[in-house]
Amino acid sequence: MKTLQVLLIVALMITFGKVHAQNIEIKKVEPQFWWVGMKNTNLQLVVYGSNIQNTTPSLNYSGVKLLKVNKVENPNYLFLDLEISPKTKPGKFEIEFKGITENLKYTYELKARNSKTPRHQGFSPADVVYLLLPDRFANGDPELDNHVETLEKADRNNQHGRHGGDIKGITSNLQYIADMGFTAIWFNPLLENNMPSVSYHGYAITDFYKIDPRFGTNDDYLNMVDQCHNSGLKVIMDMIFNHAGTNNYLIKDMPMKDWVHQHANFTRSNYRSELHSDPYRSQADFAIQEKGWFDVTMPDLNQSNPFVENYLTQNSIWWVEYANLDGIRMDTYPYPEKNMMARWAKRMMEEYPTLNIVGESWLQKEAHTAYWQKDFPSKDGYNSYLPCVTDFPLHGAMMRAFNEGEGWTDGMMKLYYTLSQDFLYPNPSNLLTFLDNHDLSRAYSSLNYNPNSMRMALGFLLTTRGIPQIYYGTEFLMDGLENEGHGTIRKDFPGGWEGDKKNAFTGKGLSQEEKDFQAFTKKLLNYRKNQPLLHSGNLTQFLPDNGVYVYFRHNDQGAVMVVLNNKYQQSVTTARYNEILGKYKSATDVMTGAEIKDLSKLDLLPKSILILELKK
Repeated sequence: MKTLQVLLIVALMITFGKVHAQNIEIKKVEPQFWWVGMKNTNLQLVVYGSNIQNTTPSLNYSGVKLLKVNKVENPNYLFLDLEISPKTKPGKFEIEFKGITENLKYTYELKARNSKTPRHQGFSPADVVYLLLPDRFANGDPELDNHVETLEKADRNNQHGRHGGDIKGITSNLQYIADMGFTAIWFNPLLENNMPSVSYHGYAITDFYKIDPRFGTNDDYLNMVDQCHNSGLKVIMDMIFNHAGTNNYLIKDMPMKDWVHQHANFTRSNYRSELHSDPYRSQADFAIQEKGWFDVTMPDLNQSNPFVENYLTQNSIWWVEYANLDGIRMDTYPYPEKNMMARWAKRMMEEYPTLNIVGESWLQKEAHTAYWQKDFPSKDGYNSYLPCVTDFPLHGAMMRAFNEGEGWTDGMMKLYYTLSQDFLYPNPSNLLTFLDNHDLSRAYSSLNYNPNSMRMALGFLLTTRGIPQIYYGTEFLMDGLENEGHGTIRKDFPGGWEGDKKNAFTGKGLSQEEKDFQAFTKKLLNYRKNQPLLHSGNLTQFLPDNGVYVYFRHNDQGAVMVVLNNKYQQSVTTARYNEILGKYKSATDVMTGAEIKDLSKLDLLPKSILILELKK
């Protein structure tokens, strides 16, 4: 009887072993490959597959050590800690996963580092950034619109649906962007968003290593970056660390329960990033800000989990190295765990010293915004290591200044007061400035559809300090109000689809007003592109008087004078500006080419901007 029991147990063990072995598989290894010669020699691989924990990994490759095998709550994951010696040579090697009855092998590759030029140029005040929403820009390959791999199909009649813009549509129109005078492009996310609806915006990522097939392939993306560089355009990638889409495999089959912030019931963030620098905050409010979900389809990632931190950090390094990127725009920068974000920014800048990173910090006050820029002297000792921050306070000032009457703190004084607080920023020149973007009402609508106000606002944007960003379509007065739905501020670029009656790429069908503003934008952009004074010249501003605001960009070699008149037609004597103007005898009107011989008085049109290049 005992012999029979032993035989039965042995038989069951063998049968269980076979079934168990049959269920072991490798579905994903991320990052898919890496590089030798990185400054940080550590790499953590995520190995995902059924019951992968029931294996013992090993490898044998000169210069690579398997330091630790991390097993987590979910048996479908292993996290492998590798050390890659600085002397390691590029090549492929096998990682063996020994199971109970069979072994699995995975071929991993270490590549030589990207040698393409230009390499990680960064972006600076010498640039003007074009913000482009890929799904709404141009449809170059209609066959991708209803890709077999994706849940949501194209419906151009649905303002919240997929419209079909893609990478081929972008690359086909790079010359337009370059000819306009832009020098960099920030693309809203192009990574896979395989969600059943409202997937067009790109902010619910379902695969952090894959371009959405409705846009193209990873190779198409690499080709696009190369074409951008060949056209004199830098590339800024939009990244998201705060959340992911619910259809991401890391969410559907989480490695561990605390991969995301869990709540008894759905808890939305309060979106109040001011809490980070508030010395009187409540912990209850702070917890909701940091741990609440951005939306029901966007679970809040837990960056305090070291495996989450490694995954996100390595993913961003992977894309910069893989695609030869010039910059990163980090979405909702204050929402993730801020110490993790500081470590990330520091590591990115150590690995890529010429890179620039802008963090979206949607805050209304200058001090709250300055808190997030690298080296801000905060009382809590926090250093974000974030080089560049979005300048929402200046955006708010511009939308009010050109809309309202003049007063002690109104009109042009809004601009003056906002810039007068630049002492708060460690580096006010490295702020991203803008009239509108994909989350805001179009500037033309916000400025009451007044082309003169738009000229003043755009002229100010392109001549004051900072790194200007212009949202696609703003260059020819596209309109839309955010409170009427995000689709209204994310309309299709006219001419991007076959059969469009209106084509902003060629000018066909544009109104004369739209053509004039597009020409104004193009001329000023190209002037700015070749005028270093507007990139790095000192900024001196004078108190506005009677609606007239005057400032100079200048150095020892020259000066540009900007005059904004927010009121009626008037003549202005210029003696009060002589501390700078007195060094010059004449000027050229940048926009008209007219020569001005007498600078003692300037005749100003109503609601106008005058940009003068001064001459000695």
